[in-house]
Amino acid sequence: MKKIIYSITPFTTVDYKDHLSCIVWFIHCNMQCQYCYNSNIVSAKNGQYTVEDLYDFLKRRVGLLDSVVLSGGEATIHNLLPICKEIKEFGFKIKLDTNGSNPKLIKTLLDRNLLDFVSLDFKATEEKFKMITKSLLYDRFLETLELLNKSKINYEVRTTLHRDLLDEDDINLMQNTLINRGYKKSFYLQNFLETTNFKNLKESHTAYDKNKIENNLELIFRN
Repeated sequence: MKKIIYSITPFTTVDYKDHLSCIVWFIHCNMQCQYCYNSNIVSAKNGQYTVEDLYDFLKRRVGLLDSVVLSGGEATIHNLLPICKEIKEFGFKIKLDTNGSNPKLIKTLLDRNLLDFVSLDFKATEEKFKMITKSLLYDRFLETLELLNKSKINYEVRTTLHRDLLDEDDINLMQNTLINRGYKKSFYLQNFLETTNFKNLKESHTAYDKNKIENNLELIFRN
């Protein structure tokens, strides 16, 4: 069986608020974001674990954890339906981190009540999307956003900021895009932080002028 899981973080209290979770990091991604801090996961040809290894791990965590975070890379490029079914059989909640590029799969998971929370990455404005992500998947992101807006589960939209890629006008435009698509929740903004694994972009030390950023949505800045 192919090893599609790069690694498993056995315990976290911060990736799914108010939940004791593990994180499953799936290999590969269909975007090549310039600020990606998991470029080692994206480029990995093989992971360390199979799906069966994950199930064996989760069997030992029943009663110790209450949720599983599916991340990557991009988890939705893999067949998550049987994986999510099995995770639910163990009694865990599921949080999905996604770039929104597979609305068909996400709809299936939502329709079958297999997701409890989704963190949706809003990579860039339509104009800058191809430049930043090296992909043509903006419309799929919008489709996923609309699916989540119509769903009954809890979810969030978040954006990683790098001063050389997105400016204040972009942030304002992205807020308006969210509002026009029916999004009424908080918009989470997190600054890019250079890590030892990062290869593509240097950290920018030019601060954003928050006076130029409109407050059309509740903006929450994360480190």
